Amino acid sequence: MADDAAKHLEVALVAAERTVWQGQARIVIARTTDGDVGILPGHAPLLGLLQGGTVQVRTVDDEYFVAAAPDGFISVANDRVSILAENAEMGHDIDLEEARRELEQALAAGLADADTDEVRLAEARVRAAEQTS
Repeated sequence: MADDAAKHLEVALVAAERTVWQGQARIVIARTTDGDVGILPGHAPLLGLLQGGTVQVRTVDDEYFVAAAPDGFISVANDRVSILAENAEMGHDIDLEEARRELEQALAAGLADADTDEVRLAEARVRAAEQTS
């Protein structure tokens, strides 16, 4: 029988200047440049480039949250998941209306190119807040 350590993931969501969330999870779902990835205990080692703006986590206490993490990396090894992003924020901490205004302002400022950091961050914040509510 597998020990308890194999039944969960140790997860760290880290922004450039702080740890956004750290704890144990049953599953982590993220979109990478290679597509969506669902990470369960025992997952093969992985290093990926985040794309799409949100990371979903189901904790061992069956709590579910979504975080905005528009650009960064995900690393998986030995049931440890590290999500490293320059900007990361918990969806429940984001004011949806404010995030929508920020996205509109970024687009109105001539930043309509979806590849700009400002637009990607604003889109990720809106998605995370929408998926949380």
